[in-house]
Amino acid sequence: MSAAGASRSVRKRGNGSPAAYSAGRIAARVAVLGKEITRAYKGRRLDVVITLDRGFLFAADLIRQLGVPVVCHFVREEIRDVQQSGHSRREVSFGAPPELKGQDVLLVDAIIESGVTQEFLLRRLAESRPRSLRLAVMLYKEPLRRVDLEPDYFGFRTASNKIWIGYGLAGDNGVGRNLPALSAKGSPDRQQGSRKPANKSKKSSKSGKK
Repeated sequence: MSAAGASRSVRKRGNGSPAAYSAGRIAARVAVLGKEITRAYKGRRLDVVITLDRGFLFAADLIRQLGVPVVCHFVREEIRDVQQSGHSRREVSFGAPPELKGQDVLLVDAIIESGVTQEFLLRRLAESRPRSLRLAVMLYKEPLRRVDLEPDYFGFRTASNKIWIGYGLAGDNGVGRNLPALSAKGSPDRQQGSRKPANKSKKSSKSGKK
């Protein structure tokens, strides 16, 4: 796999970081990714695992660019910021993963920040012993990465720690997923997909940190 040639932004901020990616740029980059993935899995079925709520738009466009048989699976991410003993902690959980034994699997998400959530889900998917397991994301916020995880395929790489809105990503008020372009806006003080803190949480074996 090669993620080289990721498209540049339409506009840039003063520090050179991308400020926005137009719908045209996104479509062109998704088409390139589709060709790369098709070459990698030529002649084989591909099981695509799509994260909800963020990954559905990117996944919908991407799978239509694939020239291989595709089976879609959906997993919903539940995130809670909890306070325990004066410390803040983020918990992430997923429902039961699909049965993927012996299959080629591609996990599709809209954005990777710390990488902890994707790493956690990849470990859970690996429990089904797939033939192969790879990760594709639209937006790769590399400077925020906290684990040793590189996406196998990505649309754009950005150094911006702002909140990105559009193309499936929503702002704090939940608005913006339907916007055709991606734009960096708002405060950089949280990761996308966070929830309001809760005072207590129930322990679960299916939890991790974002």
